Amino acid sequence: MGKKLEKGLKEKNASAVSQDEENPNKTPEPYSCTGNFQADFTELCRRNSMTYIPPIIPRARPPTVMGHTESGKPDKEGIEAPPKTFTIKEKFEYFKPSVQVEMENFDKPDTVTEIYIRGWKIVEPIMEIFKQCWPKMAKLHTINLWNCGLSGEVITILASTITEIPEMRNLVLDGNTVVEENWHELMGEESPIQNLSLRHCGITDKGAEQIGQALGSTKRCNTKLISLNLSGNRITDVGAEHIALGLRMNRNLMSLSLASNFIGDKGASKIAEILSRFPLTHEEVVERRKHFSEKDFPERNKSPPGSRRDGSKDRPASVRSQSHMDKDKKGSKASAKKKDPKGKDAKEEEKHDKTKKKEKEDKTLTKKESRGTKGDKSGTVGGRSSGASIAADTKGTKGKGKGKDKTKQAAQEVEDLSGGEVVNPLTDVADFIDGQLWVSGNRVLINLNLSRNKIAESGMNNLLKAMQYQTTILMDNKSGGTGLMRIALLKNKISQEHDVMRKLNDIMLHKDPYYKQPPQTPDVQSTT
Repeated sequence: MGKKLEKGLKEKNASAVSQDEENPNKTPEPYSCTGNFQADFTELCRRNSMTYIPPIIPRARPPTVMGHTESGKPDKEGIEAPPKTFTIKEKFEYFKPSVQVEMENFDKPDTVTEIYIRGWKIVEPIMEIFKQCWPKMAKLHTINLWNCGLSGEVITILASTITEIPEMRNLVLDGNTVVEENWHELMGEESPIQNLSLRHCGITDKGAEQIGQALGSTKRCNTKLISLNLSGNRITDVGAEHIALGLRMNRNLMSLSLASNFIGDKGASKIAEILSRFPLTHEEVVERRKHFSEKDFPERNKSPPGSRRDGSKDRPASVRSQSHMDKDKKGSKASAKKKDPKGKDAKEEEKHDKTKKKEKEDKTLTKKESRGTKGDKSGTVGGRSSGASIAADTKGTKGKGKGKDKTKQAAQEVEDLSGGEVVNPLTDVADFIDGQLWVSGNRVLINLNLSRNKIAESGMNNLLKAMQYQTTILMDNKSGGTGLMRIALLKNKISQEHDVMRKLNDIMLHKDPYYKQPPQTPDVQSTT
């Protein structure tokens, strides 16, 4: 019998192995990512039968000098290794595709914070793999894809991926020329991107128009983006006007770079108009009236309450009318009076007894307090405080309570400001001039770079007027923002020694947060 059982088991194992060999192309179970980028990426690439899997390596850092401490002083031993500023690799190893990562802790592979991919083309299958890996990485906040040959389809996949990454903030896509120019998809309503860099991406006026619409319009505006870098593209006056239109309603963007483009006087004048003040269009006036009407009559759009007849079908038959309820209450009160005619007297006696007990307790407390004050002048006996100290404590607690209330109110105000609705420029105070409503411009933007463009004297003059207007407005009201604090205008079609440029530099010099006044000489101090 034992031999027969062994033969049967051998035959079963052999049949199972033969079935596995017969189905080598059997689809495996779907892989669920764990947050370990290296393990997830390699496994998904293997399942997609990729011939070469790019390795995941830590990002290169500048080498530290051996034999020196962190403070820069040499060790006590005095042993110094020869300086080494390079690493030797195999032939063409440096040019092979790889994924560089920054990690909080190199011992923990699930702490990847930044991803850098440079110089190799990212096609749709690889982007689909990234779409599965990146949302599971809890600490990822920066993605840098430099010169990766991205296409419009890859940008669409990337735009849908970044919305699922919990801590995503920074996105750098420099050196990627996309024919579709669908960069606006990265700035949608659900996009968490705060810093976006699109340098040298070949963006034309077509892409600038879509970016301007994504920044802001009368219907909606981007409330997450803080910094936008569009340097080194092919944006002309037309594209600059579209971006300026986006800045009309946007009150969140703080830094904008349009350096090394083809912007002339018209584009600069349009940007200057947005920074000073501008008239509202017909569409904006209509939206302004809608906002005010909703504030004045918030219940206008609510549906009216249902009538009694409409709800009569659902009304239960056992519900009694109000008149019957009142009659029942009166009857119950009368019966209670008949059953207990001495109820009032009993209640009065209970109240009298309670007052007597309180008086006795107060007398005993006063006796104890008087004993305590006789035994010790400080007002404490056996660790207990006297009546005076209790009063002082109560005063202190009252003051503390007020302080806590103030801190609570301040915290609530901060929460209201941070979590409240975005300020709509259409609801600002407007001036009626020549049949048009004029509103104050954008004062949230604090950094503007227009270097290496084609701006001449007329455009610079309009920028000067805008800066003068902002300085006069800020003297009266600073609630709308600080206005421009830094503006770069180097290498345009006007010399730095021109009167307009000198006036601009004088105004912006004192607004620059990094500006430090030169130290005064002793002669100047004595005269002052």
